[in-house]
Amino acid sequence: MTIIDTQIAASDIGFEFEQQGDRLQLRALHRRNYGPIAADWNAAELLRRIGGGRRQVLARAVGLHKEPELSLLDANAGLGRDGYTLAALGARVTLVERNPSIVALLRNAHQRVLADARTQAIGQRIEIIAAEACAVFGGERSWDVVYLDPMYPDDGKAALPSKEMQILRDLTGGDPDADRLLHPALQCARRRVVVKRPPKAPWLDGVEPSMSLRSTQLRFDVYLKSVLPLP
Repeated sequence: MTIIDTQIAASDIGFEFEQQGDRLQLRALHRRNYGPIAADWNAAELLRRIGGGRRQVLARAVGLHKEPELSLLDANAGLGRDGYTLAALGARVTLVERNPSIVALLRNAHQRVLADARTQAIGQRIEIIAAEACAVFGGERSWDVVYLDPMYPDDGKAALPSKEMQILRDLTGGDPDADRLLHPALQCARRRVVVKRPPKAPWLDGVEPSMSLRSTQLRFDVYLKSVLPLP
């Protein structure tokens, strides 16, 4: 397990759900100065991202600017912000998450958007699967796009991540198996696999992408099935 605060031992880590109205939150009991985390799909920051439309880097990386209603598997859903953004822009999105506590937060967020007439149509384009990504890749279904956003390992050199990311790393232990996702994802995707990475991070599993799109803080590596044949 990756622990950002080296003074926190694994045996001291603990979490607790709490309810605030219809919103489910998760509090890290070992980080008493941190607030709780939640999957908040109506946050102002997320609404601004949606307002960026289909020409923003994320949407272009998955191909949404050319085909607004493509199907997409978000295999490392986390708190679902990227998946919800793409669903709001027209995609049919399957969120896959293996951590049960995060799945509970996702399902609560999904229920809230379905209950709101303003966002109900977006919620209807989202499904949530509690599973390991590779188990879904090995099933009978396929999607136009598979989107991978593995948690980048802490190398001790970068600045501390956000408090939310520290809590998620404590909760999940990170994604040490990330490199094993690319080839199964290519077999599951009909058109492309998109990998979200920090700007200076190595290519996933050392495989060069067909192209990369960059924003100020992120890089999206795109593996096109028409260019990169199945391994």
